[in-house]
Amino acid sequence: MTATKNDNLPLKNALPALLALLLVAAVRLYGLSQAALPDYDSVRNWQIVQEIAQGNLRNLFHHGSPGFSVLYVPVAWVTTNFRVFQHLNALLAVAAVGALVAFVTKVARLGPWETALLILFIGSSVFLTFSGRDFTMGSASLLVFAGLLNAYYQRLNMPTDQHLRRAALWLALGLSINYKFILTLPILGVLELLQRDGLLWARRNWLRVAGILATPFVVFGLIGVLAGLPWYRWPAVYYNVLFPGAANAAGRQGSVQLDLLFYPWFMLDYESWLMLAWVPLLPWLWRRELFTGLRHINLMRYLAVWAYAYLVGMSLLLKAPRGLLLAYGLFYTLAFLSLRRNVGGWGLALLVLLACSFNLGKIRTEVYAHTPSSYPQVAQWLRARGASKVVSTVGLGLAPFGVDSVVSITSEKQLSAWRQRGFHYVLLDDYYVVTNVQQFDSLRRQQPVAEWQEPPLASPLLFLEHSEYTGLSMKETIKRQDQVSRSGGAHLRLYRL
Repeated sequence: MTATKNDNLPLKNALPALLALLLVAAVRLYGLSQAALPDYDSVRNWQIVQEIAQGNLRNLFHHGSPGFSVLYVPVAWVTTNFRVFQHLNALLAVAAVGALVAFVTKVARLGPWETALLILFIGSSVFLTFSGRDFTMGSASLLVFAGLLNAYYQRLNMPTDQHLRRAALWLALGLSINYKFILTLPILGVLELLQRDGLLWARRNWLRVAGILATPFVVFGLIGVLAGLPWYRWPAVYYNVLFPGAANAAGRQGSVQLDLLFYPWFMLDYESWLMLAWVPLLPWLWRRELFTGLRHINLMRYLAVWAYAYLVGMSLLLKAPRGLLLAYGLFYTLAFLSLRRNVGGWGLALLVLLACSFNLGKIRTEVYAHTPSSYPQVAQWLRARGASKVVSTVGLGLAPFGVDSVVSITSEKQLSAWRQRGFHYVLLDDYYVVTNVQQFDSLRRQQPVAEWQEPPLASPLLFLEHSEYTGLSMKETIKRQDQVSRSGGAHLRLYRL
């Protein structure tokens, strides 16, 4: 058969989106080869994936995310280089942007260049760029959430048993990757109440949905029991989140913290002005689409329910920018669709590209400037002196750089025990300042044998990401970060034990 001109249309239409995704990938990966894993959880996840790859399942349910760990086990069979995991996770976040925009493009019938603009707009989000450079379950959560959004929208518009089960499968996958996916359940409940079509309760569909959602817990639970873990280990993660026991090392206790301004102030300081402007205006400007004909779903109402419900719900819990992880892309999308209706054409392109330029400026100062790490120099210094065991204050950032054993402590009182076990050095890692674990005053007053600056540990975004752990408000958190900056920045100080 002879190719016709129309045969090239799908590729031609997809090309702007592909180019936009490549630009987003370049933004996300820029300078990442100089970075370390930025937080304790990223390092632990990297370690746990390797443990599971070797058949050690004792930490399978760490953070209630066995699906995330298992996802990366095949990578661990090939390499243990943390940079491979970090880069793959960043690319997974880029794929999540593509999946979300593909859903919106299909429903809103965006043109090829509109699709590309939306990719750039969401992809240049400051926090999504920052969070896409760690090794936590956030990137995989975003990808699965995009799948859930698409599947559940189909269930609402074409209420069939098959579409309901497909949405349940995406939800089950999300629950296995990130325990915080449980926060989607109340929002899905609201959407079901708005729909009121009875599909969930017809033909025992509720039983099938319950079975799908229970499957990961049963399968991973059985694997855990066969590995010698208690059967309740995974459900215990949820119980500890809902009913936390003793205060953590930072003195934070409980999980509820009413603060209605944390996320608006965060978005005002770090996200696009073009996105934020629509957050208060959108319910009024789209009032007809949002508040009339509630039983007939439309894209604006669907996305708005998800976005605003997340904003309200997370404002009642302990705060960190990642609390709105699943909603940032939705707010950017709502702003874009609003601009498209009211401006459109070249005006839309100009405004979005200006907003992206603003975001890139913030990324340069808030992400790239805090990227280069000194942990490789610390590891090199230790290896040159034959030291293979190091105690570290709270942080584990040194662990991926070839030191045989890095042990995290939360108090100076633990040092003597590790000295008796053959550890000769302690790293006063300023990660303890980020986490507000104030247990190292005596050590800090001593003279170090070596010292390095560590720009990542002075990052305002890193401090804010740990506000959930510290329980501090945004104002208190930024005040602590300012103190670090004014005192000469964050450091890594090495002492002999």
